[in-house]
Amino acid sequence: MREFVLSRTESYIGVMIDDLVTRGVTEPYRMFTSRAEYRLTLRADNADQRLTDKGMALGCVGTERARVHRAKMAALEAARTMARALSLTPSEAARHGLALRKDGHRRSGFELLSYPDIGVGDLARIWPRFGELDCKIAEQIEIDAKYEVYLSRQAADVESYRRDESLVLPDDIDYAALPGLSNEVRHKLGSHRPRTIGQAGRIDGMTPAALTLLVAHTRRQGRKPGRGVA
Repeated sequence: MREFVLSRTESYIGVMIDDLVTRGVTEPYRMFTSRAEYRLTLRADNADQRLTDKGMALGCVGTERARVHRAKMAALEAARTMARALSLTPSEAARHGLALRKDGHRRSGFELLSYPDIGVGDLARIWPRFGELDCKIAEQIEIDAKYEVYLSRQAADVESYRRDESLVLPDDIDYAALPGLSNEVRHKLGSHRPRTIGQAGRIDGMTPAALTLLVAHTRRQGRKPGRGVA
């Protein structure tokens, strides 16, 4: 069976396995949401969006479940497209009872949903098409819109994580012979045997200087970014 990996950006089980592998345990492990750097992405409401396609690729999602999932994703995409396409000015919004900053800037329906006091019901009074949305689809795009501003900031962190995960460390690297590493770092690297620079960086006590040495050594060995784990 081919390798299947869920990363820290995709699931809490990915966070748990990565913690156990790269940090070890000295006491019973408890899976707290605070352990996940990307917990805004790892929400219960979007679990099917994050993981169902992976289950389908592995063949562990039934035909009916797959059909329902595809229909939901298509409906969500259509609703998001509509919400981003429709827009109004602050003056137009005021005529519908929505108080926005008078800056002349047009705001899309999706942007309006990011406001804490504006929901799909408010947009339906302006654009009746929103009132025709299935209640679960309406609820999901409202949640997505309210998280959007925070997720856009997190996207850069996720991209940085994926770059680090794409740089694979040589399997045969001899940490004891690698100059410039402290004895403590050598011991930890030798014990954990991280697969990627990203995993190495999550080992407790790892320093930026040690990571720089690992990157330099890996590149001297001819490894290139893009050959890492998912």
